[in-house]
Amino acid sequence: MKNIVILISGGGSNMAAIVKAAQRDAWEDKYQARVAAVISNRADAGGLAFAREHAIPTAVLSHQDFAQHAQPREAFDAALQTLIDPYQPFLVVLAGFMRILTPGFVQHYDQRLLNIHPSLLPAFAGLHTHERAIEAGCRYAGATVHRVTAELDHGPILAQAVVPVLPGDTADQLAARVLTQEHRIYPAAIAELLRAG
Repeated sequence: MKNIVILISGGGSNMAAIVKAAQRDAWEDKYQARVAAVISNRADAGGLAFAREHAIPTAVLSHQDFAQHAQPREAFDAALQTLIDPYQPFLVVLAGFMRILTPGFVQHYDQRLLNIHPSLLPAFAGLHTHERAIEAGCRYAGATVHRVTAELDHGPILAQAVVPVLPGDTADQLAARVLTQEHRIYPAAIAELLRAG
């Protein structure tokens, strides 16, 4: 079985889109693949309830519990790795997981770690992508599915979707339009990797 482990920090709408696609398109039958676990760094992440409702094992590992460590990021990532590895993941999917991962963690899951970013990378890596696109006068924005590398938001691109920036758009309006495309391209990009196997 090709296990997919999804990491979230909030509402988990991209995680939910992936779970729904897996059920709708019968990934278990077609690709021998399943969403094996959902892990959050926040106990109050809304997406955990969705995962539980769909009988997906969940876990919470708070990064705040590692604040006293000499190297808190490394300690958190090592603990996260010990949670993920028993699933022997085919893919580790970041779906709104608001943590910058250490190079060691990224290397451990080399070629298996995916992220979705709300811009047309390489434009607007990092945060506040929609505000920055509007301020720059962009006529188009979008979303990018990419492999994760040690350099933030710069891994090889697997899929992109383009949306128009409309006159008078606020960052929230643009974000909502981009999110609908994220929900479409993320499951599709994952299915493509499962198909390639």
